[in-house]
Amino acid sequence: MNAEIIAVGSELLLGQIANTNAQFISEQLAELGVNVYYHTTVGDNTERLEQAIATAEGRADLLIFTGGLGPTKDDLTKETIARTLGTHLTMDKAALESIKKYFEVTNLSMTPNNEKQALILDGSSPLKNEHGMAPGMFMKKDTKAYMLLPGPPSEMKPMFSKYGKKAILAILNRKETIHSRVLRFFGIGEAQLETELEAIIDKQTNPTIAPLASEGEVTLRLTAKHESKEVAEALLDKLEAEIMNIVGDYFYGYSQASLIEVGFKLLKEKGLTLSCAESLTGGLFQGQLTSLSGASDILNGGVVCYQDDIKEKVLQVKKSTLKNYSAVSEQCAVELAENVRDLFHSDVGISFTGVAGPGDHNGKPAGTVWIGLSVKQQPTKTFLLNLGGGRNDNRMRTAKYGWHYLIKELKD
Repeated sequence: MNAEIIAVGSELLLGQIANTNAQFISEQLAELGVNVYYHTTVGDNTERLEQAIATAEGRADLLIFTGGLGPTKDDLTKETIARTLGTHLTMDKAALESIKKYFEVTNLSMTPNNEKQALILDGSSPLKNEHGMAPGMFMKKDTKAYMLLPGPPSEMKPMFSKYGKKAILAILNRKETIHSRVLRFFGIGEAQLETELEAIIDKQTNPTIAPLASEGEVTLRLTAKHESKEVAEALLDKLEAEIMNIVGDYFYGYSQASLIEVGFKLLKEKGLTLSCAESLTGGLFQGQLTSLSGASDILNGGVVCYQDDIKEKVLQVKKSTLKNYSAVSEQCAVELAENVRDLFHSDVGISFTGVAGPGDHNGKPAGTVWIGLSVKQQPTKTFLLNLGGGRNDNRMRTAKYGWHYLIKELKD
């Protein structure tokens, strides 16, 4: 089955919001074995939407629409599709009652145009909206299938996950099932990863391997097809073992887990506390940690030591170290990591010192970074980075490398 995703909304074309819905739906369809060859974005215009539908019908079996199901005049997706398919809209009583109940609970006045949200295509199956008002809908006509979903991601994602995927699976009529596994890597580029795994990728049939790079990380989606879930999982296990034998040093987690979440989980499982000394990252590392619930069990404290006198007076970095080696040095990173761990009585101390950019600093080029990692009763380790990005990119990548080295240390 081939699908096309049509996002409706002038705000998308104006750049006011990003089309994250298409990304999410494409990922979900890939797991179902449904091909997506086109993403289309069209404004709130009846004529142009009709043209987009006609084009999509000529190249796809399944048309999935997002947006344009609301109560205002520019929400015209349902009406346009109904006219295109030669059908009409009918009131979904369950959806209407849900909308009325919302206004009763919130003590808000329900205007007549809100009833419009409960209209669905005659002959379609409604997709319940448990996080908003307008229901989605799914309809088959001749050889084509049409799915309409709300635009807000907070409504669309749970609706598609709970109801939309089931509707698609029902028409696929496939005996075999598709099983996917996502492996996440850091510290290796997409090109290098593909080169290292070239022999495996070249011979892939079932399972298949799909690499994807994003924000300094690389993911591999492994997909196996088989009637038996157990057999599919065994195929994935075998392929994963082959991959790990080659690039396992860069692996850090599965599925949607981030570096931060994996590092946090390891610290919590081992009952370790952490403190941070941040120069170029300016508190970024601690901010990432405190974004997670339960961070108070892990983070004892930290210092943003942007100036050398703070490194010296607060974190007790030797004046001779700063004079002889400078703040951007292995020696400074060691003292920062060890002293911040002692200052906050934590099990682990981590430090970041370097040149974010855009220019050089004391003869050190932009992107020169030292990370120090001090674990109680173990020798302090240091890591030198030579990053080549812009200022904020260097800062973000430095924080990610901090989590990367922390994870490796805790796993060893």
